[in-house]
Amino acid sequence: MAKAKTETGVYRVTEIIGTSSTSWEDAAKNAVETAAKSLRDLRVAEVSQLDMKVENGRVVAYRARVSLSFKYQT
Repeated sequence: MAKAKTETGVYRVTEIIGTSSTSWEDAAKNAVETAAKSLRDLRVAEVSQLDMKVENGRVVAYRARVSLSFKYQT
């Protein structure tokens, strides 16, 4: 019986913040899509915090803090 190849590697987790004037979902999506332009092999994105920017009593921006993991190239 053949053994399954086990994937090994080293991963980094970094925290980024995305913004949107529309929604938290768009803020998180913007964070990941922007990071993907300069980071390769993104693996997992976890939203860790949501907040809003308020000016004059009105919400002007949604912000999503995202923990993003990517694999180091070997």
